[in-house]
Amino acid sequence: MIQSYLEDRITLTSQENWSGGAADRDLILEVAEGTLQHHERFSERLHAEMLAMAAAAGITPAEAVVVGGFTDLIDVVRSVVGSAPTEHNCSAVINPAKGYFAQTWDMHASAGEYVLMLKIDPLVGPAALVQTTTGCLGQIGLNEAGISVGINNLTSWGRPGVTWPSVVRKVLNQTDLDAAVDVVLGVELAGGHNFMIMGPDGDGVNIEAMPLDKKVTRVSERPYVHTNHCMFDSTAAFEGHREPEHIENSNQRLQISESKANDLDAFFDDPMISRKVDDPAAVGTCGAVVIRPVERTLKSVWGVPGDHPWETFQL
Repeated sequence: MIQSYLEDRITLTSQENWSGGAADRDLILEVAEGTLQHHERFSERLHAEMLAMAAAAGITPAEAVVVGGFTDLIDVVRSVVGSAPTEHNCSAVINPAKGYFAQTWDMHASAGEYVLMLKIDPLVGPAALVQTTTGCLGQIGLNEAGISVGINNLTSWGRPGVTWPSVVRKVLNQTDLDAAVDVVLGVELAGGHNFMIMGPDGDGVNIEAMPLDKKVTRVSERPYVHTNHCMFDSTAAFEGHREPEHIENSNQRLQISESKANDLDAFFDDPMISRKVDDPAAVGTCGAVVIRPVERTLKSVWGVPGDHPWETFQL
């Protein structure tokens, strides 16, 4: 499955509507190779885990970066070959008053069959539940200390750095909110991502994290929602090219998320939030989560919510 997922993502990265120009396999792997030293410097333990996964799956370390850190890698490839219309994906909400973090994970629809749940039980650090895809260290999760983390993709001009799954996993190795935030603030990112973190008391933090700028918003009362565009001028200055229809879509989903932030059934039932597509290469909803850090529960579904049953996991 890891090898199959890798080939799917190599094919997509080589297409102009994803990477912005002629990006053959050799160029893609050369770009991925350039991130490896950054991953090792960021976390030797997570880097070793990625290498062990790659060896077991019969792929190279650079290929492991492609299969796991796909969207950030595209940002780096894009900075080499040009600009491109970028996928719009993921809608998320932190709601401290109701004690939950919720999001869809939207990606090329073919990724849906690779969604899975991991139970991480390390020798050092807290145990964690992680929704991810096969071959990826982690995408969204909750640990036994009550730290949770989710993401929205942001379009940026990338650079050699650390891809977001390693950041998610290192956040989940922390035991307090400030330490989790420091992980994101201290990393040299390869591409843009928005990180949404909640702590064990239900307070949250939103971090718009671009490779060259980061903006922190503390969330303790009203719901905070985010889609796929920067909310602050300082981070928006580093956004890559975005097509008008993608800008409009992200703004629409932001408005919908704000109006339905207190009603998760309505949130996930909205077709703009939970998106069905027929083309496997088109962007659609491939999974979703509802995390309640105070209760240490993570509710997860693969594919479009409503098409498959939710499952609840407890730490």
